[in-house]
Amino acid sequence: MAISQVEENAITVEEPLLPGPSSAKGGIRTLPFIIANEAFERVSNYGLQPDMILYLTGEYGMRAATSATINFLWSAATDFTPIVGAFIADSYVGRYPMIGFGCIVSFLGTLLLWLTTIIPQARPSCNELTSTCEDPTTSQLLVLLSSFALMAIGAGGIRSCSLAFGADQLDKKKDYRNARLLESFFNWYNISVNVSLLVAFSCIVYVQEHMGWILGFGIPAVLMLLSAISFFLASPFYAKLKAKESVLTRLAQVVAASYKNRDIQLSSFNKYEYYHIKGSIASPSDNLRCLNKACIIRNPHEDLTPEGRASDPWRLCTVKQVEDLKALIRILPIWTTGVLMALTVSQSSFPVLQANTMDRTFFKYFEIPAGSFPIFVVIAFALWLGFYDRVLLPIASKIKGKSVRLSSKVRMGIGIVISIIAMLTAATVENIRRNKAYEQGIQDNPDALVNMSASWLLLQNILIGIAEAFNTIGQIEFFYSECPKNMASVALTFAALGRSGGNVLGSILMSSVDSITENGKQGSWVSTNINHAHYDYYCLVLSGIGFINLMYYIACSKAYGPCRGEGKDFMQIIPMDEESECEY
Repeated sequence: MAISQVEENAITVEEPLLPGPSSAKGGIRTLPFIIANEAFERVSNYGLQPDMILYLTGEYGMRAATSATINFLWSAATDFTPIVGAFIADSYVGRYPMIGFGCIVSFLGTLLLWLTTIIPQARPSCNELTSTCEDPTTSQLLVLLSSFALMAIGAGGIRSCSLAFGADQLDKKKDYRNARLLESFFNWYNISVNVSLLVAFSCIVYVQEHMGWILGFGIPAVLMLLSAISFFLASPFYAKLKAKESVLTRLAQVVAASYKNRDIQLSSFNKYEYYHIKGSIASPSDNLRCLNKACIIRNPHEDLTPEGRASDPWRLCTVKQVEDLKALIRILPIWTTGVLMALTVSQSSFPVLQANTMDRTFFKYFEIPAGSFPIFVVIAFALWLGFYDRVLLPIASKIKGKSVRLSSKVRMGIGIVISIIAMLTAATVENIRRNKAYEQGIQDNPDALVNMSASWLLLQNILIGIAEAFNTIGQIEFFYSECPKNMASVALTFAALGRSGGNVLGSILMSSVDSITENGKQGSWVSTNINHAHYDYYCLVLSGIGFINLMYYIACSKAYGPCRGEGKDFMQIIPMDEESECEY
């Protein structure tokens, strides 16, 4: 059916305006409290993750593979809960109650974890002479896992709304400084997140390894308490917007309406009336035509109210809602490549065991804690972004004679390639480390130091940081530009959701490899005694998955088609003055 015919018969409605915060509330005075709340939570949470495998294997007597699986699932839950938190906050409770809830729950989680270090009955008893522990009881595991669950839920409450809640404080349309202050807030917010990671991976991990678990887990609990206090101190001054309909709810309505109207027979010869918002898309596209049934008006008297709105939004949706869902479905294949990328690089547990058996002394006197090596990923991430933006692109622009940049799809592909190289590097280093352990005759002692510097681990961490700088930033830009603007908040959570999926797959892969490669006394490829294990083989498996992911990504990218301003080639440099939004 021609668009002109559709527009002639379409029913239109006006988009309702959302209420803004009171002019007496909010403002720049509230932002330091919001940033402090997020920063303290990040230091607390991330400071507990690197050395957790040492705590679980040493204090609970768990196998390394089991400990790594728990870490994977905890990280996956921490990345996934913000999606749920954002949905609940936007649809039902609002952002302020959600952050407050997250502060309290996260503090309870860190407090419960700290209690496991000071109450002997909370942990299985261990024999220090034989380095063996009894199996943890059901109640001991319940306490431990409950602490992880509470921290993941709390992180979801805070991280889902913190950035948006800060932006709410500056949503004053009559203030000409609003745009500048908002940009400044976003910058300081991201700076605080990166500084939090550096503090967590250095200071908190150092305390855990040199001063014990009681103090090492107690400080994150105190920091989480400070996070809650800093947030609630400014409660009288916050602008607190009421909950509104969530974008996710609107997408779910399209699925429900399409199913309820499944008996409609679509035909290019039929003349339909479509329900759409005034000034928006008037007719649905031909791709994924089954979803078009959601916006077809069967009977205006039954389907619409006297004001021209849908009488049942779960049976009749606007054309824009339908097209928003189609856009989301279209990018899902490329999103899945991000999940596999996360699976490849999110191996944080066994590198700690590696570092724990190597000489970590730098500059003769300074010893880096085993759990602090992820800090080099963060540093490489930040330095590469600065080098790429301030050095590499200006040089390329000078050579080309005009401002250029790599497209988001190219950067995602480069990130996958570098991640494969990082895993091959990790496999090589581990093979050398393991052979040295056998040469020294210490293969039966997993705590013995191998005559090998831990500086060998720097290259793989640096490569992972660069890979994530290319792939993650490319993903964020791709999702943000390809999704409709009213779905920006959903688009910005896709990368985190991909990391969550990658951690879930990582836990499954770790358990599978452990079960399949189990070999009596020698253990598996991922056994607790890393000298008997074959972590190098495991890294090769990851690099193989990365190669398969690269082929899959190229296929998905070609199937997705070119973006506006791009040619037909997959790898290319785009002039800065051309459009980068994809054509639908």
